[in-house]
Amino acid sequence: MRAMTVTTGKADSAAVGEVEEPPDSDGSILVEGLLTGICGTDVELVSSGFGRGRPGSDHLVIGHESLGRVLEAPEGSGFSPGDLVAGVVRRPDPEPCPACARGEWDFCRNGLYTERGIKEMDGYGAERWRVDPYFAAPVPQQLGHLGVLVEPASILAKAWEQVDRVGSRSWYGPEQVLVTGAGPIGLLAALIASQRGYGVHVLDRATEGPKPELVRALGGTYLTDLADLHVTPDVVIEATGAGQVVFDCAKLLAPAGVMCLTGISPGPATIDVPLDALNRQLVVRNAALVGSVNAAKRHYADAVDLLQAADKAWMEGLITRTVPLSEWPSALAREPEDIKVVVDLQR
Repeated sequence: MRAMTVTTGKADSAAVGEVEEPPDSDGSILVEGLLTGICGTDVELVSSGFGRGRPGSDHLVIGHESLGRVLEAPEGSGFSPGDLVAGVVRRPDPEPCPACARGEWDFCRNGLYTERGIKEMDGYGAERWRVDPYFAAPVPQQLGHLGVLVEPASILAKAWEQVDRVGSRSWYGPEQVLVTGAGPIGLLAALIASQRGYGVHVLDRATEGPKPELVRALGGTYLTDLADLHVTPDVVIEATGAGQVVFDCAKLLAPAGVMCLTGISPGPATIDVPLDALNRQLVVRNAALVGSVNAAKRHYADAVDLLQAADKAWMEGLITRTVPLSEWPSALAREPEDIKVVVDLQR
């Protein structure tokens, strides 16, 4: 069958590969792949070759943002043929560490976890894949193809959970939210802030295209210059990974404010930072910076709820380009108006 493959350890080796049927060891549910989303991790994985395939394999099937239709499911699994499903990305380490043993594999303490399409497990970018029922997230039929947004939305469901937990150390009543970066993660962060009734402000470099309109459709303010932000943010969701942006926004936090870092920059860029001054501001304001990556099982269910509550037409605007599996490497090349690019695994 066809799949989105890369040669492990070899940069720029993206190809439409022919691979074996998924092994039973991947799970008892057989799924017909429908869509997989492309994100920055995929682009970096292809450009740097850092992904690792199954032990002993020289290739890796990538694709961790998934949507599929169940073909076969055992009785008692909770799934039936025809159901839509998204696959959880991370698997707990085999020991397991204390976090993994409690279902918090996104907080794995020893780094021995595996990840579909990234680390030692084939991903969901194939015409068919298997998944264990425990790691399968049900997707309501009414979401349809928008179910491919479940995995990225799970990242934000977790990020907001972390913000709430840190914020609850004191009286917590956020009103203004700054989101940096208007890619899929940033816009989904803005969506959640809007659903919560917060004031939404999104910073991005794009001056035209769909991003400004998507922000305004949420009732938010779109900025291209931080100097135009005229409120003090109680929460910052940082989705660029750019060091200068992180520094500049951390200085703006309100007393007891929380900044959640969700982006990672692939570059080795360095900046000169007056850390003493930043440290003073964070300390005297009781402000907090927290990093967040990946998601646990509960966050996938939370993501489904968030997407179901969202305006479907707005979510349609996030998916700006669909590429057939036969040409999937072209999805890695960014076009000017791209937000979320997805691969159609049936074409």
